[in-house]
Amino acid sequence: MGSRGSHAARIPDADSIRRETGFSQASLLRLYHRFRALDRNKKGYLSRMDLQQIGALAVNPLGDRIIDSFFPDGNLRVDFPGFVRVLAHFRPVDDDDSSMRDPKEPEPLNSRMNKLRFAFQLYDLDRDGKISRHEMLQVLRLMVGVQVTEEQLESIADRTVQEADEDGDGAVSFLEFTKEMLWCPACIFSLGCAGVVCSQHMGVNCTEGFHLCFQ
Repeated sequence: MGSRGSHAARIPDADSIRRETGFSQASLLRLYHRFRALDRNKKGYLSRMDLQQIGALAVNPLGDRIIDSFFPDGNLRVDFPGFVRVLAHFRPVDDDDSSMRDPKEPEPLNSRMNKLRFAFQLYDLDRDGKISRHEMLQVLRLMVGVQVTEEQLESIADRTVQEADEDGDGAVSFLEFTKEMLWCPACIFSLGCAGVVCSQHMGVNCTEGFHLCFQ
């Protein structure tokens, strides 16, 4: 126990990272070792190429999208805190009563709303705050490959956008996306590595513990 604690103490800002992400000390330590193993040149950060070594992402149709989430705003590197913050979205939903939480504390990264924001960004390629029919179609193509005809994919994309688009602007806003996702409780409770299109409508294909792929 003392040895584990001493190792954790070597992680920069370990206590604040644990508070922000909700990871236990043991999980944080495993992720730190994984981060260092991926950082083969001991740069102190990870590049896209480093993350592409991860088998779970290599076989994931949305692997590139997930990797993109580690590098917001055109960044070319991610440090350990940034690495863990992204993975925190894949933890089980924090069901703590928000009324009991200190209002000064930030919303947990694995809250339902933050999971939905993360999933929304996997669709919203141009970061304009809306999911267009074209963006929806791109995700569908990635998810199903050649198993479904292009005509069928276009029909699914049209229907999905039309059902969620309440204001009639031809796209899906984050609010509309959130309302659509509320129909699928399992989609809210999980955010996993299999994808973001469920069998019924826009949603998250639910596989808990995606962060375990990195441990």
